[in-house]
Amino acid sequence: MSDKTFSSPLTTSPSSAAAGPAQSAPAPKPGWREVWRVYAEAATLRMLLLGFSAGLPLLLVFGTLSFWLREAGIDRTTIGYLSWVGLAYGFKWAWAPLVDRLPIPLLTRWLGRRRSWLVLSQVTITVALVCMALTDPKLALLPVVWCALAVAFGSATQDIALDAYRIESADIQRQAALAAAYQTGYRLAMIWSGAGALWIAARAEIVGVTAYQHGAWQTAYLVMAASMLLGVVTVLFSPEPQRRELPPSKNAADWLRGALIEPFADFLRRYGKQALLILGLIAMYRISDVVMGIMANPFYVDMGYTKDEVATVTKIYGVIMTLVGAFLGGGLAMRFGVMKVLMLGAVLSAASNLLFAWLGTRGHDVTSLIFVISADNLSSGIASAAFIAYLSSLTNINYSATQYALFSSMMLLLPKTLAGYSGVYVDAFGYSNFFTATALLGLPVLLLIGLASRSKTAPAQ
Repeated sequence: MSDKTFSSPLTTSPSSAAAGPAQSAPAPKPGWREVWRVYAEAATLRMLLLGFSAGLPLLLVFGTLSFWLREAGIDRTTIGYLSWVGLAYGFKWAWAPLVDRLPIPLLTRWLGRRRSWLVLSQVTITVALVCMALTDPKLALLPVVWCALAVAFGSATQDIALDAYRIESADIQRQAALAAAYQTGYRLAMIWSGAGALWIAARAEIVGVTAYQHGAWQTAYLVMAASMLLGVVTVLFSPEPQRRELPPSKNAADWLRGALIEPFADFLRRYGKQALLILGLIAMYRISDVVMGIMANPFYVDMGYTKDEVATVTKIYGVIMTLVGAFLGGGLAMRFGVMKVLMLGAVLSAASNLLFAWLGTRGHDVTSLIFVISADNLSSGIASAAFIAYLSSLTNINYSATQYALFSSMMLLLPKTLAGYSGVYVDAFGYSNFFTATALLGLPVLLLIGLASRSKTAPAQ
């Protein structure tokens, strides 16, 4: 996440950055020493911390929340429907133009356009998490839903600003490394908000009481809210990317055209008919993981795994395999090209879902749980690092926030919609059939990657 004010080899000059799409300037493949050295740079470490801030809220309105709701006695069908809270991520393109261009009074003058939106979204997330902690879903579910929506909205806004910050801070050759650092921080935050929250809730329970305890979950969510301060501090001490001067708008209609229409028109002009192939790949790539993920924690509860067991396995093995997967994915993408690693990630993601189907036949088997969680984190790390680099390569830096928001929104829209019916499917057909079906959803992805690899939309290999 190097800034253009630095003389790092990661950066690109403002003039070249503004000249066109990020993928227009192919660079020679770096050697292995250069590939690994980039991870030790201060700019990359900064992206690691910001990735943590981005990843923290996600499970707190999905996986961890579903564990909490299941313990509180909420049925699986309702839990599945509540995953539609995540559709906020699928529609963030709608307000991305505002994040891209609209200044925040006083705050933007102090911090700059990107950092002001980051701080505002992080404060929104923190306040909403505190409100969630103070509400018991067993007594009143609707307030928890509204708080979760606020967390999701703030998180999606943070993603818009952070993706633009990352893209504007480095050239295309370094996007894979920055994506790997971002993804590592993101996955570590998911482990903290997943395994960490479960571990805290387990420690906060009153010994000897086996019934549901809201106080334990309240403690966990308050700690998660406090953890968002890491992101706020990182933003305050991070440099603002060099500001791109936008031409003044003649009137309101001209502003709306430049903010809302032109980013999408630019994408269609650059890729023409190939745009449909790109959007199809984006919409389908993470479908196996996302549809399966909402039922993972209810699955653990119904299989008899305790909060401590799930937290310990994820905390130890999940962390290790997350680091390996993200750094391996970023390094392989820089060395061999993004499209090859996209294919590898798609195959591994589908295969890891089949492992969950196998785990459902094992009963309460902690050793098998370790193996499955390790494989799932490894595959997700590889796939996500390559996919972020691919999306970044498609983005025109002049419309970085809006275009990347469009891509990442499409990545979640279809999967999150289908995930809402996951509880209904599990109730009707069982967990093993559900996990197998989610693996089969990944088959069309392999075809789309193959077609995209042979088209002009693929990044330079």
